[in-house]
Amino acid sequence: MINIAQFGAGFIGQVHAKNLSEHPSVNFARVYDADPARAQAAAEKFGTTAAATIEEILGDTSIDAVLIASSTNTHADLLKAAARAGKAVFLEKPIDLSYEVAQDAAAVAKEAGVPVMIDLNRRFDASNEAIREAVLSGEIGDVELIELSSRGPSLPPIEYLKVSGGQMRDQNVHFFDLMCWITGLEPVSVSAMGSALVDPQVAGVGDVDTSVAILKLSNGALCQIDAQRRIGYGYDERIEVNGSKSMVEAGRQRTGWVNRYSKDQISTNGMHAGWFERIEPTYRAALDAFVDALEKGEAPSPSLEDGLRAQRIAEAATEALTTGKAVQL
Repeated sequence: MINIAQFGAGFIGQVHAKNLSEHPSVNFARVYDADPARAQAAAEKFGTTAAATIEEILGDTSIDAVLIASSTNTHADLLKAAARAGKAVFLEKPIDLSYEVAQDAAAVAKEAGVPVMIDLNRRFDASNEAIREAVLSGEIGDVELIELSSRGPSLPPIEYLKVSGGQMRDQNVHFFDLMCWITGLEPVSVSAMGSALVDPQVAGVGDVDTSVAILKLSNGALCQIDAQRRIGYGYDERIEVNGSKSMVEAGRQRTGWVNRYSKDQISTNGMHAGWFERIEPTYRAALDAFVDALEKGEAPSPSLEDGLRAQRIAEAATEALTTGKAVQL
């Protein structure tokens, strides 16, 4: 059994805590939250012990690894502290909203030599894995055009958007990562346009809720990522890779596949209500991959470098969105 403790017991923390408590190879050793009452509630719900301090976890030599699911502004410091304490780390993205701070934290973790995995969990979606396999095997020939859609059902609270880092860093970062992971290619430039169409307050906090990013990849292929914070029909995510031989697509996923035929119409299942309903299984799959890597003594993936790359692209896309000019990568 691998002893894993967790920092953070908010919404995503609850997701991870459930998975830790149910994993057959994990002893959910402890949970800490800045709000002691929330930590205690999570401990009681998921069968573990609430830690009174961060040091209580980091100083416990029986704890092999930590899962960091606390607020974003704490990620970098916790990563450095955990690495210096010799703990393996499973880290929710991003490392930090500041790329420079993220680089510094990553450097500390690398120097400590501990295993670190970034939870870019969309890599663990079965459809996305199949897309990657088809592309990297050469099935579709040379990659020429990639299109990705990320369309959410509702606008997050304005208070959240104020600290989210913006749509490119918060929403699109997963898709920047998928673009590289699926194709095996690196971007060389990015352009972006965006608008605040849902609520004028979005523009007031320096963000957009609807955007298109266009990237040129190292082989000359083009990638378009369209993102919306609010659509009227659920959560919609899609990936298409067009090659010199053929095309492969991870299509829009509905809640079911039953068609009902009546005299005047055909009705079918709709989209998932939200992003979490669509990708919930990937959180468990990501934890499985982390535990498996620790058991085998292998480097977990996605790595720190993967997280930094996705963040670097998001930084450039944010600059392109702000300036209206293409940014070289």
